[in-house]
Amino acid sequence: MRVIVLFDLPVTTAAQRREYTRFRKFLLKSGFVMQQESVYSKLALNTMVAQRIAENVRKSKPNEGLVQMLTITEKQYSRMEILVGETNSEVLQSDERLVIL
Repeated sequence: MRVIVLFDLPVTTAAQRREYTRFRKFLLKSGFVMQQESVYSKLALNTMVAQRIAENVRKSKPNEGLVQMLTITEKQYSRMEILVGETNSEVLQSDERLVIL
């Protein structure tokens, strides 16, 4: 599964810029990867993990602005069509796991 957070936050005052920075840093520290400016995503192994991720985002949301969250399957995410630009090859974009016994 993939949890995607999309946001549009006001940054006209110093307090709003601090809140924007705090929220963005929260997403990065929580393991989200920037897809585009103000669009972040994170892999989740199953629905329960995705629900915990969503709850943590709800707890850390800013008071102003627009924050939206979408949870989709990895199969749906893999069907995303890139029309212009390139993907970042340095970022792991797969849910494949290596198990060493």
